Amino acid sequence: MNFPLVMFILLVITGSIWLLDYLILRHKRTPDQSEPLWIEYPKSFFPIILIVFTLRSFIIEPFKIPSGSMIPTLLVGDFILVNKYTYGLRLPVINLKIMDINQPKRGEVMVFRYPEDPSVDYIKRVVGIPGDTVTYHNKQLTVNGDMVKMHYEGEYKYVESGLGYIYAEHFKEFLGDRDHAILINQGIPSLQLSSVRHFPFLDHCTYHRAGFTCEVPPGNYFTLGDNRDSSSDSRYWGFVPEQNIVGRAFMIWWNFNDFNRIGLSIN
Repeated sequence: MNFPLVMFILLVITGSIWLLDYLILRHKRTPDQSEPLWIEYPKSFFPIILIVFTLRSFIIEPFKIPSGSMIPTLLVGDFILVNKYTYGLRLPVINLKIMDINQPKRGEVMVFRYPEDPSVDYIKRVVGIPGDTVTYHNKQLTVNGDMVKMHYEGEYKYVESGLGYIYAEHFKEFLGDRDHAILINQGIPSLQLSSVRHFPFLDHCTYHRAGFTCEVPPGNYFTLGDNRDSSSDSRYWGFVPEQNIVGRAFMIWWNFNDFNRIGLSIN
């Protein structure tokens, strides 16, 4: 369901009824005549819908994490908040940018519309901005020829649906002006070549068994999941166009399974 579109339609309907009543219909009612229900209810809901629509469209939007591709930064079941104006103001529904504010930076966690199906929202970490050369070889990330520093933090164990416990190595990765946690499973190849699809600017990438190198084209971004060996990301379906960007994830506001995660910042 396209929630922004539904909200927009409800806003237009309730707003039109409110305006029609304000300009015309209320003047035709006698002082002792009450509002019809078809006018009373839309007028009551209009300000609420207007506030929710404005907040979700231009300021903050909530999302729920459905998969483990961003473990350990984000867990399945985390409810997060996304800043909608960090990367510029956009018109709702059509997602057209009307004002530039900031551009995504390496290391930031970004929500965007999945290039292969824009009705689906994805969340990944930005590792390459326009003009960057991103290389991932034998589990090591390199950007513009500089090897991204990693520090081993120990073993990490988590439960994956239907598979039981998964054991991985926990690293702190230093990308851009921030650090964040990633997981690496040495028993899984750096790249599943059979899963690489045909996507726009595929010719900007070179693939091999141990990894890949991609040159990020103008107006696009390269993303990876923090759970490197359990993530469908740019290495498989390509670059994220600027027009697909939704916003920057910045806080976990709820998790039914772990109240200690409430209020955590997203690094």
